[in-house]
Amino acid sequence: MIRTAHVGRVALVAAFAVLVLAVPAAHAGPRVFIQIGTPVPVAPVIVAPRVIPPPPYAYGMVWRPGYYNWTGYGYALVPGAWVRPPYARAVWVGPRWVHEPRGAFWARGYWRR
Repeated sequence: MIRTAHVGRVALVAAFAVLVLAVPAAHAGPRVFIQIGTPVPVAPVIVAPRVIPPPPYAYGMVWRPGYYNWTGYGYALVPGAWVRPPYARAVWVGPRWVHEPRGAFWARGYWRR
């Protein structure tokens, strides 16, 4: 014996499924895309090559690697160079991104003891 309430629910679910599946099919059709002109080229990403530093010119000189510096209009490459530290046992800390609770910012390079 089949309950009529159960058959009614199954029929209602089946009708809803047919309605949901039929609506998107009514709007389907062929689509044509036309592009006028040449495609826009993608700009290549240029990465600064790793440079093997030449030998130092004098005793005590330290190699400071090249880095990109923000000038206000764009980034400019500061080339690597042999430099004399400003004080004894100074270490060059290169520029980097610093993450803090208020956000991330670009920190310039500096000399550290």
